[in-house]
Amino acid sequence: MTGSDASPTRIDTSRPHPARVYDWWLGGKDNYPVDEELARRILAVDSSAVRGARANRRFMHRAVATVAEAGIRQFLDIGTGIPTEPNLHQVAQGVAPEARVVYADNDPIVLRHAQALLHGSAEGTTAYVHADVRDADTLLARAGEALDFGAPVALSLVALTHYLGAEPDGDDVYGLLAQYVAALAPGSYLILSQVTPDLNPTAIDRAAEHFRRSGTPFHPRSLPEFSRFFDGLELLGPGVIPVSGWRPGPPDVAAQAEGIVPVYAGVARKV
Repeated sequence: MTGSDASPTRIDTSRPHPARVYDWWLGGKDNYPVDEELARRILAVDSSAVRGARANRRFMHRAVATVAEAGIRQFLDIGTGIPTEPNLHQVAQGVAPEARVVYADNDPIVLRHAQALLHGSAEGTTAYVHADVRDADTLLARAGEALDFGAPVALSLVALTHYLGAEPDGDDVYGLLAQYVAALAPGSYLILSQVTPDLNPTAIDRAAEHFRRSGTPFHPRSLPEFSRFFDGLELLGPGVIPVSGWRPGPPDVAAQAEGIVPVYAGVARKV
């Protein structure tokens, strides 16, 4: 096991953070009143928020298990958020105990919980990098201390891209994703999910406005906009689809009966 490569940073509790809002929706305890306030405001206008957070977690579990069963033994999870069991390393190492996993996030509260992330299998490696997704060079360099980018890696950004803008002089999310994918060896996988306005536009518009008023940029994307992330890659079946429908298990089938989850998901292979 390896640890964090950054010293603790002061946690700003004066404004909400997406990872802590997400934690509140998942029923976690690692959030602050400002996070709960925003989470409740969004839930009031988008009743699918809690279902969406839980559906995202289940999608991550299914996608990671799928690529691990396909032979992937290295995983880079960017925007990992606050530890919620089972986490990615537990799923991956449950399939392949020798799997190497690197988590990356820029929230100091995740850094504080990094040790909870590092309890992986005896055969594998689990590490944490404190870095911002927008600084791809730094993040990849630090992740490369535990991963071999000359061999296939599963790169996951689950429920992260909707916090990044597409402007070339801003976040340039498409250019950023292309930079990460370019660093991956052939045979690697990309695992993504993203909030969309397609399935419930009124609720998502209202939720996005609450995020923006809180100081958090929020960029829901249409099916063509989300599918663009996979350009040049080979999509696994069933392709880009609402998150609960991606190779669903019994809990996902049951959840679909509860209502729409306005989130797209997909997994693709670099050939």
